[in-house]
Amino acid sequence: MKITYYGHSCFSVEVSGKTLLFDPFITPNPLASFIDYTNLRPDYILISHGHFDHVADVEAIARQSGATLIGNYEVLQWFGGKGIEKIHPMNSGGSWAFDFGRVTFTPAIHSSGMPDGTYGGQPGGFRVETSEGAFYYSGDTALTLDMELIRQAGPLKFAALCIGDNFTMGVQDALMAAKLIGCTEILGVHYDTFPLIAVDHAAAKQTFEKDGKNLYLMEIGSEREF
Repeated sequence: MKITYYGHSCFSVEVSGKTLLFDPFITPNPLASFIDYTNLRPDYILISHGHFDHVADVEAIARQSGATLIGNYEVLQWFGGKGIEKIHPMNSGGSWAFDFGRVTFTPAIHSSGMPDGTYGGQPGGFRVETSEGAFYYSGDTALTLDMELIRQAGPLKFAALCIGDNFTMGVQDALMAAKLIGCTEILGVHYDTFPLIAVDHAAAKQTFEKDGKNLYLMEIGSEREF
């Protein structure tokens, strides 16, 4: 499966003939100013929660691509109110089989509110099982022992974990999360966009390497295979 990183917590996964785009926050991100979101044509947009830095470009990309939105009930009802018709609402612990694979909306310890102050429901993450393997995106979350259940569901090719601290897990907690979910290939997300979530790249990678794990801090716009 091919991953393209668009900055902050936004990345796409090309798998089973479909493109999945997660938490599109591109146009307001100064670090991603060279990314032209109008070229994006995902088949699905997966939304972890309602905060602005995870939904800023959802509506525009959904309208240009015809993508189906996947996320919690309240977030998708909010987008439905904007005229987005292709939505698949979920809630914590629920799973559904799509044409690319099975998605489980996993718990996250965070908050969620829409950009206009509307209640954003329960935040979450996603465990995605496909014919090419499974992967996990934590969404914005604190470290939680519930992550052990991710390991019990089966092996992961990679996991996207928040590492920026202050609002979410930091590097040390993300390493513990990697241990709990039993994954060695980690894509770092939710870091550097704002001063409060800046990380020391070399130190972060070394922390993971000491424990036999790989932390990938991808350049915005770059691709890699897992």
